[in-house]
Amino acid sequence: MYKVDQVSWKERISYGLADTASNLIFVMVSTYLLYFYTDVYGIGAGVVGTLFLIVRFLDAGTDLLAGYVIDRTSTKWGKCRPYFLWLALPFAAVGVLTFLTPDLDTQGKILFAYSSYILLGLIYTFINIPLSAMLPSMSNNPQERHEVTSIRMIFGQIGGFIVSVATLPLVAYLGNGNDAKGFALTMTVFGIISIPMFINAFKNTKEREYYNSSKKSVPLKDGMKAFNIPWLIIFTAKLAFFFVFIIRNQTTVYFLKYNFGREDIVPVVMALNYLTIVSLLLIPFVTKRLGGKKTMQFGIVIAIAGSLIIYFSSITQSIPLLLIGVGLGGLGLGFVPSLLFSLIADTIDYGEWKSGVRATGLLYSGSTFAAKFGMGIGGAAGAWLLAMYHYDPALTQQSTETLKAIEFSFIWFPVISFALVLILLQFYKLDKIHAQVVEDLKNRNKSKKDLAKEA
Repeated sequence: MYKVDQVSWKERISYGLADTASNLIFVMVSTYLLYFYTDVYGIGAGVVGTLFLIVRFLDAGTDLLAGYVIDRTSTKWGKCRPYFLWLALPFAAVGVLTFLTPDLDTQGKILFAYSSYILLGLIYTFINIPLSAMLPSMSNNPQERHEVTSIRMIFGQIGGFIVSVATLPLVAYLGNGNDAKGFALTMTVFGIISIPMFINAFKNTKEREYYNSSKKSVPLKDGMKAFNIPWLIIFTAKLAFFFVFIIRNQTTVYFLKYNFGREDIVPVVMALNYLTIVSLLLIPFVTKRLGGKKTMQFGIVIAIAGSLIIYFSSITQSIPLLLIGVGLGGLGLGFVPSLLFSLIADTIDYGEWKSGVRATGLLYSGSTFAAKFGMGIGGAAGAWLLAMYHYDPALTQQSTETLKAIEFSFIWFPVISFALVLILLQFYKLDKIHAQVVEDLKNRNKSKKDLAKEA
């Protein structure tokens, strides 16, 4: 029924390295930009919260445009791969621009932050959506899609691990006491490393044609017919995941610095977050036994347990308990993001089965809209809570209410969000019929080809 071994290891690794490159910049922004704006560039937390929400909302809106453009892109290299070549250098350059600190007044700083962040988000959209959108064209086998996506996520996590662990030491080393200089030079290093990785992905990946529509331009009106209920469920789950991802990541420095008084263990905690790599290695084996949906639910339960352990560690001020909770949460979360990406590919098959329209770029960009909007809400919520409860970067000890706000962002927002996703996934039923969907699509395509030959 399914083709097997369609994607070589060379192609899998090249595809994964593109996500390493993407995360060298993306994780730098998602983890450290709030801290950079408030504590280095001197922009108020409330202003930054509004900035994150507005920019992410605008950024999310461009995802639909990007999907429409990708569906209408037609080159000798395919629909998706050319964007790795065209945008590798601009993505790195604007990443550095975002972490510059020109000497401006308050309004000037805000305008510069908006402009650079919007531009970075736009380029990220047009280089990252193709990375996800090409997955259905790499393989039509859902198990192989899980494997390819897991490998992508492993390499993406490696990029995130490098950024999370190395950033603050690099800032201190390269800046030599000047954090503004340190952040700019650190981002420059990550940007330079990312460029050849994108070029390598352009050269060594392949877009294949499985169904009748992969080379056709899809009008927006027709593409809208391909949206479906399973897609909506994964859309919502993705929004919640990236809400948690951002609010947890950007609050880590504050939580450790003020709630525990141990800023020095930030690299250790960041490193433990990347136990997700272990889970990603296990995904091909676990999904064979449980399937994609149940594997994701299993990971969410583990992640919730990790957050609850972190809460008890904050009560007892126990560093060992904190590290156990963070590590357990990292293991749980590793089962979630790759399956969110690969299950979207299954909903694209389902959308074509139901509507006759294969709108790969549009549906993938729609799911990326969820990620961007989730990040926008998460970034804004964390920053607004800091402002609402009077966070002051000039203080070495924050007020009790500020500490509670930081704790809520770091612990309880994730618990609540994941509990809701756990319930929602119970209504996802596509995993039970996907094999028949693929078989019907193959037969449908064969019939069309036979009719074309007769004509």
